[in-house]
Amino acid sequence: MILFVFEGAEREPRIFMTLERLFFGKEERLVCSFGNNIYELYRQLRAFDGEGDIVSILRENNAQLPSGVKSSDFSEIYLFFDYDFQNTNLNLEEMNERLREMLELFDNETDNGKLYISYPMVESLCYTKQLPDEHFVEYSISRRDCMERSFKDLAREFSYYGSLDFVELPDSGHRRPGKREVARIRQNWIWLVQQHTSKANYMCNGENSMPLNKAIVAQPRIFMAQCENYLSDGERIAVLNGFPLFLFEYFKVSFWQ
Repeated sequence: MILFVFEGAEREPRIFMTLERLFFGKEERLVCSFGNNIYELYRQLRAFDGEGDIVSILRENNAQLPSGVKSSDFSEIYLFFDYDFQNTNLNLEEMNERLREMLELFDNETDNGKLYISYPMVESLCYTKQLPDEHFVEYSISRRDCMERSFKDLAREFSYYGSLDFVELPDSGHRRPGKREVARIRQNWIWLVQQHTSKANYMCNGENSMPLNKAIVAQPRIFMAQCENYLSDGERIAVLNGFPLFLFEYFKVSFWQ
């Protein structure tokens, strides 16, 4: 069984439901929500003084988990959280130090779990012009912008699509999507994987192309590139989403070529 842990209870699980239907088989997966940000997860893990794990924390936060389930019951664990640029409870130095520790802890899906970060948040998926968008590699956002206005609003106004509907299949309980709709949304995801991984490769290695080696666009390397190439130049980050990077790493590189 595979465990997927999301920051939110609505948007991220809906996105993942689409990914399941488009790309994955019937292996058993458990989806649950932490219901708070990555920095609160950090705080709670520290409170356990090294004795806690993600399943313990989820149970403490009343997540819906099967009775008696332990971390060791999962063959793989994946976590999806936002960078939360607009966070006013911490300064950037504190945010980055905590996130650095979390990426070191959650660096392997078969151990503690593997963490994927969206910069600045999950709505970075729709921060694009019509797909494919050759200018996506250029897009960044300032902390000031995210604090003065909701990034959700900024992304919706910037996007060619206006919402995340272009990457979500409808709930099959309400309406069964047709083959053309499924094919269209699947193609959108393929373009998003290409855009986000190419941008990650550019950030880490200076090459705006799909990487041939997954390790060179690993989450800690992306975070380091954000700190060195964007945040150090005046509190900006490159717009990037964790879901396409997860898909890229989950399948063989040849799958996307």
